[in-house]
Amino acid sequence: VQLQASGGGLVQAGGSLRLSCSASGRTFSNNAVGWFRQAPGKEREFVAAISWRSDSTSYGDSVKGRFTVSRDHAKNTVYLQMNSLKPEDTAVYLCAVSLKPYYSDARGMRYWGKGTQVTVSS
Repeated sequence: VQLQASGGGLVQAGGSLRLSCSASGRTFSNNAVGWFRQAPGKEREFVAAISWRSDSTSYGDSVKGRFTVSRDHAKNTVYLQMNSLKPEDTAVYLCAVSLKPYYSDARGMRYWGKGTQVTVSS
């Protein structure tokens, strides 16, 4: 499985971006998918996750109310809509797929994709 995150870029504070995570090699319609981010000098941080049927979502405290995760099974793609962006959201954003239908924690993620850079200017 190859995952690819895309949609990153440079945006001003208060702006929005939508990230996409797509997969090749297999579908992940039966798997939970998560978004994580890592800023320079900081540990990887959980951002959001969505279950296989989209009946369960979870968010990191720092993004609750601003970010929304969704998925399109037909396109085998998971999205992360990011609104009201802040400079502290600047990081490389990565997506990952779990072997399980519901997200538990980062240790349960089996496949990791290459990240996409998000830079928020003040």
